[in-house]
Amino acid sequence: MIPYGSAAEAEAVLGRGMTWAEAAWYQYSAAMPDRWLHCHTTFILFVIYTITPLPLLFLEQFAPAVVLPYKLQPQVLLPPAASLRCYLEAACVFPLAVGIQLVSYPAVAKIMRTRMGLPLPSAKEVVAQLVVYSLVEDYLSYWIHRLLHTRWGYEKIHRIHHEFTAPTGFAMSYSHWAENLALSIPALAGPAIVPCHITTQWLWFSIRLIEGINIHSGYHFPFISPSKLIPFYGGAEYHDYHHYAGGRSQSNFAPLFTYCDYIYRTDKGYRYHKAKQAKLNNLEENNVEKGGSINALLDTGKKN
Repeated sequence: MIPYGSAAEAEAVLGRGMTWAEAAWYQYSAAMPDRWLHCHTTFILFVIYTITPLPLLFLEQFAPAVVLPYKLQPQVLLPPAASLRCYLEAACVFPLAVGIQLVSYPAVAKIMRTRMGLPLPSAKEVVAQLVVYSLVEDYLSYWIHRLLHTRWGYEKIHRIHHEFTAPTGFAMSYSHWAENLALSIPALAGPAIVPCHITTQWLWFSIRLIEGINIHSGYHFPFISPSKLIPFYGGAEYHDYHHYAGGRSQSNFAPLFTYCDYIYRTDKGYRYHKAKQAKLNNLEENNVEKGGSINALLDTGKKN
Protein backbone atom coordinates (compact mmCIF):
# COMPACT_ATOMS: atom_id res chain seq x y z
CA MET A 1 0.00 0.00 0.00
CA ILE A 2 1.44 3.37 -1.04
CA PRO A 3 1.61 5.64 2.05
CA TYR A 4 0.35 8.81 0.38
CA GLY A 5 -3.09 10.34 0.72
CA SER A 6 -3.16 11.73 -2.81
CA ALA A 7 -1.24 11.87 -6.07
CA ALA A 8 -0.20 15.43 -5.24
CA GLU A 9 1.29 14.24 -1.95
CA ALA A 10 3.16 11.46 -3.75
CA GLU A 11 4.61 13.96 -6.24
CA ALA A 12 5.59 16.27 -3.41
CA VAL A 13 7.57 13.46 -1.75
CA LEU A 14 9.13 12.47 -5.08
CA GLY A 15 10.06 16.07 -5.76
CA ARG A 16 8.80 15.80 -9.33
CA GLY A 17 5.77 14.85 -11.35
CA MET A 18 4.97 11.19 -11.73
CA THR A 19 5.59 9.47 -15.04
CA TRP A 20 2.59 7.91 -16.77
CA ALA A 21 3.70 4.49 -15.48
CA GLU A 22 4.02 5.77 -11.92
CA ALA A 23 0.61 7.46 -12.14
CA ALA A 24 -0.93 4.20 -13.33
CA TRP A 25 0.84 2.29 -10.58
CA TYR A 26 -0.40 4.77 -7.98
CA GLN A 27 -3.98 4.45 -9.19
CA TYR A 28 -3.79 0.66 -9.13
CA SER A 29 -1.89 0.00 -5.92
CA ALA A 30 -2.48 2.96 -3.61
CA ALA A 31 -5.26 1.28 -1.63
CA MET A 32 -4.17 -2.34 -2.13
CA PRO A 33 -2.48 -4.21 0.74
CA ASP A 34 1.08 -5.33 0.02
CA ARG A 35 0.09 -8.92 0.77
CA TRP A 36 -2.26 -8.93 -2.22
CA LEU A 37 0.27 -7.28 -4.49
CA HIS A 38 2.64 -10.06 -3.49
CA CYS A 39 0.06 -12.69 -4.48
CA HIS A 40 -0.32 -11.14 -7.94
CA THR A 41 2.84 -13.06 -8.87
CA THR A 42 1.07 -16.42 -8.85
CA PHE A 43 -1.94 -15.11 -10.79
CA ILE A 44 0.31 -13.60 -13.48
CA LEU A 45 2.29 -16.83 -13.80
CA PHE A 46 -0.91 -18.91 -13.98
CA VAL A 47 -2.22 -16.81 -16.89
CA ILE A 48 1.11 -17.02 -18.73
CA TYR A 49 1.39 -20.78 -18.15
CA THR A 50 -2.16 -21.30 -19.43
CA ILE A 51 -1.90 -19.17 -22.57
CA THR A 52 1.70 -19.33 -23.84
CA PRO A 53 1.82 -22.99 -25.03
CA LEU A 54 -1.56 -22.81 -26.79
CA PRO A 55 -0.57 -21.33 -30.20
CA LEU A 56 1.94 -24.12 -30.92
CA LEU A 57 -0.44 -26.83 -29.72
CA PHE A 58 -3.21 -25.34 -31.88
CA LEU A 59 -0.99 -25.21 -34.97
CA GLU A 60 0.27 -28.73 -34.33
CA GLN A 61 -3.30 -30.04 -34.42
CA PHE A 62 -4.89 -27.88 -37.13
CA ALA A 63 -1.99 -26.65 -39.29
CA PRO A 64 0.82 -29.20 -38.86
CA ALA A 65 2.49 -28.30 -42.16
CA VAL A 66 3.32 -24.87 -40.72
CA VAL A 67 5.19 -26.03 -37.60
CA LEU A 68 6.18 -29.68 -37.95
CA PRO A 69 9.27 -28.88 -40.09
CA TYR A 70 10.64 -27.20 -36.96
CA LYS A 71 9.73 -29.95 -34.49
CA LEU A 72 12.81 -31.40 -32.81
CA GLN A 73 11.33 -34.89 -32.45
CA PRO A 74 8.86 -35.05 -35.35
CA GLN A 75 8.28 -38.77 -34.85
CA VAL A 76 6.53 -38.06 -31.52
CA LEU A 77 3.20 -36.24 -31.59
CA LEU A 78 1.33 -35.97 -28.31
CA PRO A 79 -2.47 -36.29 -28.51
CA PRO A 80 -4.46 -33.32 -27.14
CA ALA A 81 -5.59 -35.47 -24.19
CA ALA A 82 -1.99 -35.91 -23.04
CA SER A 83 -1.33 -32.16 -23.17
CA LEU A 84 -4.57 -31.49 -21.28
CA ARG A 85 -3.65 -34.02 -18.59
CA CYS A 86 -0.23 -32.43 -18.27
CA TYR A 87 -1.77 -28.98 -17.89
CA LEU A 88 -4.41 -29.98 -15.35
CA GLU A 89 -1.96 -31.83 -13.12
CA ALA A 90 0.60 -29.02 -13.22
CA ALA A 91 -1.97 -26.21 -12.81
CA CYS A 92 -3.06 -27.64 -9.45
CA VAL A 93 0.12 -26.14 -7.97
CA PHE A 94 -0.97 -22.53 -8.57
CA PRO A 95 -3.90 -22.34 -6.10
CA LEU A 96 -1.69 -24.00 -3.50
CA ALA A 97 1.01 -21.42 -4.18
CA VAL A 98 -1.42 -18.57 -3.43
CA GLY A 99 -2.19 -20.08 -0.03
CA ILE A 100 1.50 -20.49 0.73
CA GLN A 101 2.18 -16.90 -0.30
CA LEU A 102 -0.58 -15.52 1.94
CA VAL A 103 0.61 -17.49 4.97
CA SER A 104 4.33 -16.88 4.43
CA TYR A 105 4.12 -13.20 3.41
CA PRO A 106 5.46 -11.56 6.61
CA ALA A 107 8.57 -13.77 6.63
CA VAL A 108 9.05 -13.51 2.85
CA ALA A 109 8.73 -9.71 3.01
CA LYS A 110 11.61 -9.52 5.49
CA ILE A 111 13.81 -11.81 3.39
CA MET A 112 13.03 -10.40 -0.05
CA ARG A 113 12.74 -6.71 0.96
CA THR A 114 10.62 -6.09 -2.14
CA ARG A 115 9.59 -2.47 -2.76
CA MET A 116 5.93 -1.87 -3.52
CA GLY A 117 5.67 1.91 -3.73
CA LEU A 118 7.13 4.83 -5.64
CA PRO A 119 9.31 5.60 -7.48
CA LEU A 120 9.26 2.84 -10.07
CA PRO A 121 12.69 1.48 -11.08
CA SER A 122 14.52 2.85 -14.11
CA ALA A 123 15.05 0.71 -17.21
CA LYS A 124 18.80 0.44 -16.44
CA GLU A 125 18.08 -0.78 -12.93
CA VAL A 126 15.63 -3.39 -14.20
CA VAL A 127 18.01 -4.70 -16.88
CA ALA A 128 20.94 -4.91 -14.45
CA GLN A 129 18.83 -6.80 -11.91
CA LEU A 130 17.50 -9.23 -14.55
CA VAL A 131 21.05 -10.05 -15.64
CA VAL A 132 22.07 -10.80 -12.05
CA TYR A 133 18.96 -12.88 -11.43
CA SER A 134 19.54 -14.90 -14.62
CA LEU A 135 23.13 -15.75 -13.72
CA VAL A 136 22.33 -16.64 -10.11
CA GLU A 137 19.30 -18.74 -11.04
CA ASP A 138 21.12 -20.54 -13.81
CA TYR A 139 24.08 -21.53 -11.63
CA LEU A 140 22.00 -22.77 -8.70
CA SER A 141 19.50 -24.58 -10.94
CA TYR A 142 22.35 -26.35 -12.69
CA TRP A 143 23.51 -28.00 -9.47
CA ILE A 144 20.02 -28.84 -8.23
CA HIS A 145 19.28 -30.39 -11.63
CA ARG A 146 22.45 -32.47 -11.42
CA LEU A 147 21.41 -33.71 -7.97
CA LEU A 148 18.02 -34.67 -9.39
CA HIS A 149 19.84 -36.85 -11.90
CA THR A 150 21.54 -38.91 -9.24
CA ARG A 151 20.01 -42.36 -8.92
CA TRP A 152 17.96 -41.52 -5.81
CA GLY A 153 16.93 -38.06 -7.04
CA TYR A 154 15.81 -39.35 -10.42
CA GLU A 155 13.89 -42.40 -9.20
CA LYS A 156 12.16 -40.63 -6.31
CA ILE A 157 11.53 -37.18 -7.80
CA HIS A 158 12.78 -36.19 -11.25
CA ARG A 159 11.45 -39.14 -13.26
CA ILE A 160 7.98 -37.54 -13.24
CA HIS A 161 9.24 -34.55 -15.21
CA HIS A 162 10.95 -36.91 -17.67
CA GLU A 163 7.75 -38.78 -18.48
CA PHE A 164 7.70 -36.51 -21.54
CA THR A 165 10.73 -37.59 -23.58
CA ALA A 166 9.48 -35.26 -26.31
CA PRO A 167 8.36 -32.33 -24.15
CA THR A 168 5.51 -29.91 -24.68
CA GLY A 169 5.18 -26.39 -23.27
CA PHE A 170 2.93 -27.52 -20.43
CA ALA A 171 5.60 -30.02 -19.34
CA MET A 172 7.64 -27.12 -18.00
CA SER A 173 5.76 -27.26 -14.66
CA TYR A 174 4.89 -30.96 -14.80
CA SER A 175 7.04 -32.15 -11.90
CA HIS A 176 7.04 -33.67 -8.44
CA TRP A 177 6.04 -31.12 -5.78
CA ALA A 178 9.49 -31.43 -4.22
CA GLU A 179 11.13 -30.54 -7.53
CA ASN A 180 8.90 -27.50 -7.97
CA LEU A 181 9.81 -26.38 -4.46
CA ALA A 182 13.54 -26.99 -4.92
CA LEU A 183 13.73 -25.18 -8.26
CA SER A 184 11.82 -22.18 -6.92
CA ILE A 185 14.77 -21.44 -4.62
CA PRO A 186 17.19 -20.42 -7.44
CA ALA A 187 14.51 -18.19 -8.99
CA LEU A 188 13.98 -16.43 -5.65
CA ALA A 189 17.67 -16.25 -4.77
CA GLY A 190 18.48 -13.37 -7.13
CA PRO A 191 15.73 -11.03 -5.86
CA ALA A 192 16.67 -11.96 -2.28
CA ILE A 193 20.33 -11.04 -2.90
CA VAL A 194 19.52 -7.91 -4.92
CA PRO A 195 16.11 -6.60 -3.77
CA CYS A 196 13.88 -5.06 -6.41
CA HIS A 197 10.50 -3.49 -7.00
CA ILE A 198 7.52 -5.84 -7.14
CA THR A 199 6.99 -4.97 -10.83
CA THR A 200 10.56 -6.11 -11.60
CA GLN A 201 9.85 -9.29 -9.70
CA TRP A 202 6.75 -9.91 -11.81
CA LEU A 203 8.77 -9.28 -14.97
CA TRP A 204 11.56 -11.62 -13.86
CA PHE A 205 9.28 -14.53 -13.03
CA SER A 206 7.28 -13.98 -16.22
CA ILE A 207 10.40 -13.99 -18.42
CA ARG A 208 11.71 -17.08 -16.66
CA LEU A 209 8.41 -18.93 -17.10
CA ILE A 210 8.10 -18.01 -20.78
CA GLU A 211 11.70 -19.11 -21.35
CA GLY A 212 11.00 -22.39 -19.53
CA ILE A 213 7.93 -23.00 -21.70
CA ASN A 214 10.01 -22.23 -24.78
CA ILE A 215 12.76 -24.75 -24.02
CA HIS A 216 10.09 -27.40 -23.32
CA SER A 217 8.06 -26.56 -26.43
CA GLY A 218 9.67 -29.24 -28.59
CA TYR A 219 10.23 -26.75 -31.40
CA HIS A 220 13.22 -24.77 -32.61
CA PHE A 221 12.56 -21.84 -34.91
CA PRO A 222 16.02 -20.69 -36.02
CA PHE A 223 14.79 -17.39 -37.45
CA ILE A 224 13.47 -16.16 -34.06
CA SER A 225 15.72 -18.04 -31.65
CA PRO A 226 17.19 -15.89 -28.82
CA SER A 227 20.43 -17.87 -29.26
CA LYS A 228 21.27 -15.47 -32.12
CA LEU A 229 21.18 -12.52 -29.71
CA ILE A 230 22.06 -13.87 -26.24
CA PRO A 231 25.55 -15.34 -25.66
CA PHE A 232 25.60 -18.90 -24.27
CA TYR A 233 21.82 -19.24 -24.56
CA GLY A 234 20.84 -22.90 -24.94
CA GLY A 235 17.24 -22.77 -26.09
CA ALA A 236 14.75 -25.47 -27.02
CA GLU A 237 17.15 -27.57 -29.08
CA TYR A 238 19.63 -27.76 -26.19
CA HIS A 239 17.08 -28.79 -23.55
CA ASP A 240 15.11 -31.06 -25.86
CA TYR A 241 18.14 -33.34 -26.11
CA HIS A 242 18.14 -33.63 -22.32
CA HIS A 243 14.56 -34.98 -22.42
CA TYR A 244 15.34 -37.16 -25.42
CA ALA A 245 18.16 -38.84 -23.49
CA GLY A 246 15.94 -39.12 -20.42
CA GLY A 247 17.15 -40.80 -17.25
CA ARG A 248 20.37 -41.80 -18.98
CA SER A 249 21.21 -38.16 -19.56
CA GLN A 250 24.22 -36.72 -17.81
CA SER A 251 24.26 -33.77 -20.18
CA ASN A 252 22.65 -30.35 -20.59
CA PHE A 253 21.63 -29.62 -17.01
CA ALA A 254 21.64 -25.82 -17.37
CA PRO A 255 18.13 -24.35 -17.77
CA LEU A 256 19.03 -21.11 -19.51
CA PHE A 257 22.69 -20.66 -20.47
CA THR A 258 25.30 -23.26 -21.43
CA TYR A 259 28.34 -21.99 -19.56
CA CYS A 260 27.97 -24.33 -16.55
CA ASP A 261 27.70 -27.38 -18.81
CA TYR A 262 30.78 -26.17 -20.68
CA ILE A 263 32.82 -25.47 -17.53
CA TYR A 264 31.93 -28.75 -15.81
CA ARG A 265 32.06 -30.82 -19.01
CA THR A 266 28.45 -31.97 -18.86
CA ASP A 267 27.75 -31.12 -22.48
CA LYS A 268 29.80 -33.96 -23.99
CA GLY A 269 26.77 -36.14 -24.71
CA TYR A 270 25.05 -33.33 -26.54
CA ARG A 271 28.17 -32.46 -28.53
CA TYR A 272 28.56 -36.11 -29.56
CA HIS A 273 24.89 -36.23 -30.54
CA LYS A 274 25.23 -33.05 -32.63
CA ALA A 275 28.38 -34.35 -34.35
CA LYS A 276 26.65 -37.65 -35.14
CA GLN A 277 23.61 -35.84 -36.54
CA ALA A 278 25.86 -33.65 -38.70
CA LYS A 279 27.58 -36.73 -40.15
CA LEU A 280 24.23 -38.36 -40.92
CA ASN A 281 22.99 -35.18 -42.60
CA ASN A 282 26.17 -35.00 -44.71
CA LEU A 283 25.74 -38.63 -45.75
CA GLU A 284 22.14 -37.98 -46.76
CA GLU A 285 23.13 -34.91 -48.77
CA ASN A 286 25.94 -36.84 -50.51
CA ASN A 287 23.56 -39.68 -51.32
CA VAL A 288 21.07 -37.23 -52.78
CA GLU A 289 23.80 -35.59 -54.88
CA LYS A 290 25.09 -38.98 -56.08
CA GLY A 291 21.56 -40.06 -56.88
CA GLY A 292 21.07 -36.86 -58.88
CA SER A 293 24.31 -37.41 -60.79
CA ILE A 294 23.40 -41.01 -61.62
CA ASN A 295 19.94 -39.95 -62.80
CA ALA A 296 21.51 -37.24 -64.98
CA LEU A 297 23.87 -39.80 -66.56
CA LEU A 298 21.00 -42.19 -67.20
CA ASP A 299 18.95 -39.43 -68.81
CA THR A 300 21.93 -38.51 -71.02
CA GLY A 301 22.36 -42.14 -72.03
CA LYS A 302 18.69 -42.39 -72.93
CA LYS A 303 18.95 -39.31 -75.14
CA ASN A 304 22.02 -40.66 -76.91
